Amino acid sequence: MATSLQQPREAECGRGVVDAALPACRVTGDARNWFRVLQPYRNASTARSLGQLCATAIPLIALWVATIIAVHYGYWAALLLSVPTAGFLVRLFMIQHDCGHHSFFRSRLANDLLGHVIGIFTLTPFIYWRKAHAIHHSTSGNLDRRGIGDLDVLTVREYQALPAWRRGLYRLYRNPFVLFGIGPIYLFVVKFRLPVDMLRMRQGTLPSVLATNFGIAATIVTLGILLGFGDFFLVQAPVTVLSCSIGTWLFYVQHQFTDTYWARDESWDFHTAAVAGSSYYVMPRWLQWLTANIGIHHIHHLSSRIPNYRLSECLRDFPELGQVNRLTIWESVKCARLTLWDEASQKLISFRTLARR
Repeated sequence: MATSLQQPREAECGRGVVDAALPACRVTGDARNWFRVLQPYRNASTARSLGQLCATAIPLIALWVATIIAVHYGYWAALLLSVPTAGFLVRLFMIQHDCGHHSFFRSRLANDLLGHVIGIFTLTPFIYWRKAHAIHHSTSGNLDRRGIGDLDVLTVREYQALPAWRRGLYRLYRNPFVLFGIGPIYLFVVKFRLPVDMLRMRQGTLPSVLATNFGIAATIVTLGILLGFGDFFLVQAPVTVLSCSIGTWLFYVQHQFTDTYWARDESWDFHTAAVAGSSYYVMPRWLQWLTANIGIHHIHHLSSRIPNYRLSECLRDFPELGQVNRLTIWESVKCARLTLWDEASQKLISFRTLARR
């Protein structure tokens, strides 16, 4: 299982990645110091970003076309093709994610334009999601500021204080079938069409939502007329279900592990929460590429302006960061049962663990 924030050994900052402004060019293990040392990696490369966009959009379009053709030769073939298609759609969402942090391009306008366009295909209104995700980054791990841009987590005391019927609702919500099956479909297909929670809180969100909805409707109508609405939904439905579930799972394991970080407002610290409360999800290289390095989440949370393709460079140049909160795929499966934050032990525990007590 993953470990909590460790104190990495002191390391040289070499390889020319840290500018001369950093005194002594050394890392001492302090989270705030890590943030300072990683700033030179924030620079985006237009060529690399465009290459990454092409390497994502072209295979996605090709796979989607192959899937629509496969429908006429056997639906099982189409279902098999929907798996890699969903994978590339998740990768496209990760590019939108970078655009939301204004880290994919150097130009803020270019990030916003691309983010809006991608939102039509990921079913995600860009401005709404960007604002909600910014709240997530600024409050992650803060027990007194939960509720926007994250998954619901109750403490043991809060859960025990609930009436029986509300405990039942929370247990239902945290059921893996709901959390990774029904929930993602509701979020992306239904809730994102009119996210009333943020519309009341943030001005300027509604036009983005309506524009995205119009773009989605126009795309469905156009492709439905050209290809047939039946074939379109036969292809798109499994792709949407799979991509929503995969995306939700990735978001879950990035913060929901045993030794994660939660603290009350008076003792919460942004830099500590970024590193200690986010995992390094260790995946095979091809899967790390397909998910645009989102598994290197502790570095991303520490400095969200680092483009996804430079996160692996951070690990290469500072291997100490690769030893913090490591979470393998097998270990992540076990994390699905974790449901409650125990303030006494400072660990995320399961309903079963609580029952044993």
